Amino acid sequence: MIVVLLNVYLVILFILVKTKIVPFNLFWKISPIIVLLLLLVGLFIPMGWGAPQGSALVVRNSVQIVPDVAGEVLDVPVEPNKPLKAGDVLFRIDPTPYESSVKALEAQLQFQELRLAQMTQLQQRDSGRAFDVEQRQAEVDQLRAQLTNAKWNLDKAVVVAPADGYVTNLALRKGARVTNLPLAPVMAFIDTSATIIGVEIPQIDARYIAPGQDAELTFKFFPGQVFSGKVEAVLQAIATGQVQTSGLAVTPKAVQAAPFVVRVKLDDAGIASRLPAGSTGEAAIFTDRVKAAHVIRKVLLRQVAITNYINPF
Repeated sequence: MIVVLLNVYLVILFILVKTKIVPFNLFWKISPIIVLLLLLVGLFIPMGWGAPQGSALVVRNSVQIVPDVAGEVLDVPVEPNKPLKAGDVLFRIDPTPYESSVKALEAQLQFQELRLAQMTQLQQRDSGRAFDVEQRQAEVDQLRAQLTNAKWNLDKAVVVAPADGYVTNLALRKGARVTNLPLAPVMAFIDTSATIIGVEIPQIDARYIAPGQDAELTFKFFPGQVFSGKVEAVLQAIATGQVQTSGLAVTPKAVQAAPFVVRVKLDDAGIASRLPAGSTGEAAIFTDRVKAAHVIRKVLLRQVAITNYINPF
């Protein structure tokens, strides 16, 4: 863009000199250099923090599906990469042992409730001890708690989708045995209920960014198109600034100015839902500073959008 503006100035200067409106003296000979410096110092360098631009990436939350109960898989009705709604069945585990546990506890509870009623009648007629009633009541309460846990286990024999999304890289099959160990997930579920778009902004350009500011984005997935959005948040920490518990002394390492991450939300939720996880692009954020540079940044972003037709990188 700076080259375009400079060339426009040179064309205008050439016309003015040819028409003898301005003399071709030393000042006008060096004026292109002066204009170049003015554009750099007065517009293009401040444009970095007035309308910063950075790489954008679309990410989605991934949930590792670990069943709450162990057993043999009876059915896997889902298909990989097919949209699912929250609550749709992912797979079913053989419920036989859990159904048996529920029935056994229900029988025990029924018997203990009967014994409790009998003990209560005897105690009311002064023919029984209050201690026996309290003991039976405690046994009934304990069995009720066990029955609640057994029913919960039975319900968990059917594993459902935790949110809207899809299962990817599906390898689980009927007949496999699954466990409820946290280190043994059986499938990966991609949550599509929310689209997260992160924009990397150089540290020197991030100081005036704030939530609510306007943004524009273009993606390789949609070449030639520019979408509007809003800044949701500026993440207050990156990995290079994180300290983890360790038994070692401070380990010096090279310090580099890693970019900060800004979270942006598209105004068009439909477009956001269509973007695959991993989609890349460019984004520009328009702060309340150097507003004269906003138009130039919009032009530059649209140039990027057009080149996305042929630029795969």
